[in-house]
Amino acid sequence: MTTLTSQPLSGLLDRLFEEANTATSPAMGNLSLEECDRLMHSKTEYRHLYGLIRDLWLPVSRETGNLLYMLARSSRARTIVEFGTSFGISTLFLAAALRDNGGGQLITSEFEPSKVVRAGQNLADGGLIDLVEIREGDALTTFADLPDAIDLVLLDGAKSIYLDVFKLIEPRLRPGALIIADDADNCPEYLDYIRSAPRTFLSTSFADDIDVTMRLA
Repeated sequence: MTTLTSQPLSGLLDRLFEEANTATSPAMGNLSLEECDRLMHSKTEYRHLYGLIRDLWLPVSRETGNLLYMLARSSRARTIVEFGTSFGISTLFLAAALRDNGGGQLITSEFEPSKVVRAGQNLADGGLIDLVEIREGDALTTFADLPDAIDLVLLDGAKSIYLDVFKLIEPRLRPGALIIADDADNCPEYLDYIRSAPRTFLSTSFADDIDVTMRLA
C-alpha cells in the first residue's frame, strides 16, 4: 500500500474530484470566450481573471495526478515546487509522493486567499500538511526565495506567466530535475524557450496538453 492508495487520502481524493466536477462559477458565465481568452493570455490582468473564477477548482485530472505521483516517486524527489495550488488536488498527489519517498518539502503558491485556506484544510485532512508550505500571492514574488537543488516542478497556474515563473526556478534546478507543465499548448512562449535549448532541456508532450521536461546535466 502507498499513501496515495490508503486512507485517509484515497477517500479524500474521491470526494474532492466529485466536488470539483460539480463546481460552477457565476462570473464565468458573464465572460465572453474572447474576453476570457484575452485575460488568460494577459501578463497584466491574469490575477483579475483568476479572481473572477475563484469558485472553479481547475484541478489536474486523476490520470495527471497519478502521473505526478509516479514521476515524483521514480525520481526520488525530495524538493518540489508547484505553481498553482488551487484547492490542492495536485498538491496532494505530489505530497503523497514525498511521504512515500521518506519526506521532503513542497513549496506551492496560490493567488486566491480562499483557495489557500481550503487547500490547507485538504492537506491537513490528507495528513500531508507537514510536508507543504503554501505561499499566498503572486508566484513572481513568492518564488523570489527558493531552495537549491529542486528535484521536480509543476507549472499549473496562470498560463501567461509560465515562462516568467520558470525563469525564477530554473537556476535552482538540479541536473535531472523534471518540469511538468499542464495545459502547455496554451503557453507557446514557455514551450519555445524549452525547445530552443536542446542541450539544456529534453522535452516531450503527453495527452491532455502535458509537457514533461528534464533538465540535462
